[in-house]
Amino acid sequence: MGEMQQIVLTQYCEGAPKPSDFRLESLPLPEPKDGQFRVRHVWCSVDPGTRSRLSGGDSYAAALPLGKPIDGFSVGIIDASNNPDWPVGTKVFCAGGWKTHSVQSGKGFIGKVMDVPGVPLSAWIGVLGVPGLTAWFGTKDVARFKPGDGVLVTSAAGPVGATAGQLAKAWGASKVVGVAGSDEKCAWLVNEAGFDAAINYKTAPDLTGAVAAEFPKGVDVLFDNVGNAMVNRVLPLMALNGRICISGQVADYNLTPDQTPGIVNTKPFITHRVNMQGLVVFDFARGFPEALGTMAKMTASGQLKTQEERFTGIGAMPEAFCGLFRGENSGRRVVQVSAE
Repeated sequence: MGEMQQIVLTQYCEGAPKPSDFRLESLPLPEPKDGQFRVRHVWCSVDPGTRSRLSGGDSYAAALPLGKPIDGFSVGIIDASNNPDWPVGTKVFCAGGWKTHSVQSGKGFIGKVMDVPGVPLSAWIGVLGVPGLTAWFGTKDVARFKPGDGVLVTSAAGPVGATAGQLAKAWGASKVVGVAGSDEKCAWLVNEAGFDAAINYKTAPDLTGAVAAEFPKGVDVLFDNVGNAMVNRVLPLMALNGRICISGQVADYNLTPDQTPGIVNTKPFITHRVNMQGLVVFDFARGFPEALGTMAKMTASGQLKTQEERFTGIGAMPEAFCGLFRGENSGRRVVQVSAE
């Protein structure tokens, strides 16, 4: 009987999360029951959206009870199975949490890794995981992208934003502009990811003016990962029949409701017939296989560029997560918790 390790919540986060809010603990290795199988995680992800469950109040997902393991996505290898459809040795991605192992039933968010040469295993919790799927369905279904649209992406160097902008480009956008927080991130967006332009929101003397200058005819699609202040800023710059996809709110996750900025520039909803809609990506689960198959080929061919920051050992997960809210990350943060 071996053991597994997991990261649990020790106290609710107030403001930005800190490593002391979490604890590493060891448990006996769980054994799969009839119809179940056990996944040995190789890579685990840290996701900004997890923050919404760590304050004690409910958001679109219920608050996480203290002492429970943190939610997250994992990719790994089945090492014990009582389910013939999921044999030992199968590589899978799943909602495994911040753990070295998880027991799965084949239901919920889980799938078999496609064998596509040139695609690293860790990509299946990045561009081929929830971030990539969020970008795909947020752009295509929620923002109702059409060729010729001018697209503005915020938090554009993150895994969701970078993928959304590249997909829009591949699908025929007239212009894709990213907003990011450093000159290095902006250079990567233009030189590697193929964005037409990028704006450093920390150094732009007039961010609103910089966006307006890039879109003289207005923004057709705003793909927002930042929060209310950014949406409020861009609303007056939207084109007629513009669409806003609310994908994430990284600037607002650490704020209490009374600290969260409001959206007051609402007149364009009438004058410019602007439509604003959010998404929870699991609503589109029926389309996941087609989206993943296409993006896997685009990743293998180099058409979809990705950035990854890799950490080692499950004990590194709290610090990797906390750094997301200091703006340190370039691309997807993943943690290797066992050998490939």
